[in-house]
Amino acid sequence: MVPADRGYHEIIAHYEDCLARHGDNHRGVDWPRADEAELRYDVMLGIIPAQEPRPVRILDFGCGAGHLLDFIRHRGVPGLEYHGLDLSARFTALCQEKFPGVSFARTDVLETPLEPMAYDYIIINGVFTEKRSLSHGRMWDYARAVLRAVWPSARRGAAFNVMSTHVDWERPDLFHLPLDALMAFLKAELSRHCAIRQDYGLHEYTAYVYREPNR
Repeated sequence: MVPADRGYHEIIAHYEDCLARHGDNHRGVDWPRADEAELRYDVMLGIIPAQEPRPVRILDFGCGAGHLLDFIRHRGVPGLEYHGLDLSARFTALCQEKFPGVSFARTDVLETPLEPMAYDYIIINGVFTEKRSLSHGRMWDYARAVLRAVWPSARRGAAFNVMSTHVDWERPDLFHLPLDALMAFLKAELSRHCAIRQDYGLHEYTAYVYREPNR
């Protein structure tokens, strides 16, 4: 189900404002610390097993300023065929200027479906961590709608992060999602082959969802 009120456009406008105020850096995509942003990129890529045959085709969903691709190139991560997607015209234009020859698309997947089984892994970093003024229910509806929309395009799996409820206090503009609610949804609608990472020291967790057991 597509959220009828398109409230998620408020989130996109927020990130575009961050880019306008701070420029092409971690604060421009609203990560407060550069080292923590890079940690997230490393965790996201952790969904890909070391023994996975290369090349691996990945979609950076909600790619923002393409910092995941910066990370991949800086670290020399081998064998990844990168594709970026964002709903923001400002971010996609920036990425196309920064990375000539790399595929970046501006698409609302809730209106235009992606090609089935088009990518080995879909990376969704930071798309579900902020809800701004949306209610928890509206944000949860949006997150589920996006996951339902992109899952058919993931041949092997998808990784995404949300804010944890196991914190001293919850910020009202962030999306803190109970793990039980997430796991119930994943098992019922996507896959029961999941791994949860809460071991990297941030107030969030990352879900790895696989089509088949990850052995």
